[in-house]
Amino acid sequence: MAKVQQEPKAPQPAQEQPKPGLESKMDPKPRYEAPLYKGADKLKDKVALITGGDSGIGRAVAVLYAREGADVAIIYLQPEQSDAEETKAAVEKEGRRCLLLPGDVTKPEFCEQAVERVVKEYGKLDVLVNNAAFQEEQKSVLDISDEQFEHTFRTNIFGYFYMAKAALKHLKEGGCIINSGSITGMRGSKQLIDYASTKGAIHAFTKSLAQSLVEKKIRVNCVAPGPIWTPFIPTTSAEKAEKHGEKVPFKRPGQPEEVAPSYVFFASEADSSYITGEVMTVLGGEQTTW
Repeated sequence: MAKVQQEPKAPQPAQEQPKPGLESKMDPKPRYEAPLYKGADKLKDKVALITGGDSGIGRAVAVLYAREGADVAIIYLQPEQSDAEETKAAVEKEGRRCLLLPGDVTKPEFCEQAVERVVKEYGKLDVLVNNAAFQEEQKSVLDISDEQFEHTFRTNIFGYFYMAKAALKHLKEGGCIINSGSITGMRGSKQLIDYASTKGAIHAFTKSLAQSLVEKKIRVNCVAPGPIWTPFIPTTSAEKAEKHGEKVPFKRPGQPEEVAPSYVFFASEADSSYITGEVMTVLGGEQTTW
């Protein structure tokens, strides 16, 4: 009889953290080890660079990429060093290498340096995962400061643009870019106006860049999750953390290990060689239309 993966259900314990949030301080801790996922060398000897790779979805993607045979580099903010070290250990447990690159993707010069460091260390770059993000809830558009609005856009879409430009100097035929979108980029969110706007931009960026690169045989796709249990959540409010995911049909938030296989699918030539410009939703049973 096939095993069914059991995941924590809502509600979670009420909890709150300052930004950027640490996975190590969450209760329960997000699940990233994916015990039912068996590697099949789909990414054998590939090199992947993952922004926001220290925790949450980024960590789970790093682990599954390693399980599929890839060496990994992760970008993260300096306060997240302890989480990054845990991710590195998890990747190495899978038998692959993990390069740690602390820095800020809002700075184009850092993005250039990070890509060059990966190529110097590993000799190439095959997969870029744009996953770093910032969000701050506000009750009204009038409460969103110019500084918050600019920081959200600089992190969530400027950073994707800078990383893609830097990576494209090294990506060759068969290479790919995978962006992290969100259901909020399709439906909007009254308390995440700036964040949802950037996610909508990421979806359009994905489709446009895919069209631009199709003749070079470099694929560009996007994963757009619903509510996932990541360090983002306790940095909003204790009440939001407690109720996160309870309204979807599955009655719980998704775990990073449940989203990460989508990123493997898009990175794998064996699985998605004829797919580019797509936005895949992972919504716990919710339905959506554009």
